[in-house]
Amino acid sequence: MAGRVVHFEIQSADPEGAILFYEKLFEWKFEQWGDQPYWLITTGPSSEPGINGGLLPRRGGAPENGQAVNCYVCTVDVTSLDASLEAAQSLGGKLAVPKMAIPKVGWLAYATDPDGNIFGMMQSDPGAK
Repeated sequence: MAGRVVHFEIQSADPEGAILFYEKLFEWKFEQWGDQPYWLITTGPSSEPGINGGLLPRRGGAPENGQAVNCYVCTVDVTSLDASLEAAQSLGGKLAVPKMAIPKVGWLAYATDPDGNIFGMMQSDPGAK
C-alpha cells in the first residue's frame, strides 16, 4: 500500500501569533474551520506542487530547545534562503541548523518558529557544492 503526504499540522501555544508568523514569512493563507480551534492552511495555488495543512492549539508543553526531533519536518521551497532566514528571525523565529549545501540540489537550513516548531527552507540551486 503506497502512502503520500497530503496534509501537515502545526501545533502552537499561540495560534494567532503562529498565523501572523507564517502569513508574513511564506504568505500562507489561514481560514478558521467552522467554530473549531483549527485553522486550514493554504500554502499556494492548487495548480502547483505542494500540500496544505492545518494549525491547532498545542496539546502539551512546548518542545525544549535542542531536544531531538520527534516528528516529521516539513521543508518549504523559497526563492532566497538568506532573505528567508533573515525574515524568519525578524519575525521571532530562530536559526536551528545553519545554511548548508545539498550538492547539485540547493541550499538548506532549518529554523524554529516562535513556538519552537522546527521547519526547513530550501533554495534550489543545481550548482550548490
